[in-house]
Amino acid sequence: MRLVIQRVIECEIWIDKQLYSRIGEGLLVLVGVGKNDGPETINSMADKMMNLRIFPDTDGLMNLSLLDTEGEVMIVSQFTLYGDCRKGRRPSYTDAMKPKEAQSIYDTLVEQVHTYGLTTQTGKFQAMMDIKLTNTGPVTLLLDSDKVF
Repeated sequence: MRLVIQRVIECEIWIDKQLYSRIGEGLLVLVGVGKNDGPETINSMADKMMNLRIFPDTDGLMNLSLLDTEGEVMIVSQFTLYGDCRKGRRPSYTDAMKPKEAQSIYDTLVEQVHTYGLTTQTGKFQAMMDIKLTNTGPVTLLLDSDKVF
């Protein structure tokens, strides 16, 4: 599983020119599910994203987590995180999990994040979305379950 985590002041998801979901200060998390991901990956990645100390404390140091700040989280599926651009000019997505199975993993990740008790919003799986965000810092991190755990 690959996560692109961005610290945001605000984030909105628009589908077909209609506002679908919105959060205030917190995290935008783009989620790519790999073909070898399973249920064991979900808890580790959810725990890591919720507890990363990437928010400033009163001294301006990144010492606080999303849980500490009681921020909000927007979770959006993005299979293109598994795009392999090493050969040719068209990315290959053979390392991404097939949509039906990936949706199950994605939905379970969202459910796991909900258990932390913070406001959690999502995009729509497999929809064409416009994402409007204000990245603060900027702080953007990449987590890859093949490299993190």
